[in-house]
Amino acid sequence: MTCMSRPAIATIAGIAGFLAYVVLVLLVADWFRQMHWTVEMLFFALAGIAWVWPAKRLMMWAVR
Repeated sequence: MTCMSRPAIATIAGIAGFLAYVVLVLLVADWFRQMHWTVEMLFFALAGIAWVWPAKRLMMWAVR
């Protein structure tokens, strides 16, 4: 039985995780859209950067 390589698993998990993250951010964004524009801007700035740390950990696992 042949197992999938770590990079292949990381690719599939990364794409699925990123799509789930985008859906979650869009659902939460509806709530932030009712707030002041500065709060909305901070939310989107943080949401736009927050995916980097899990992606980094996934990439580090894939190359081990």
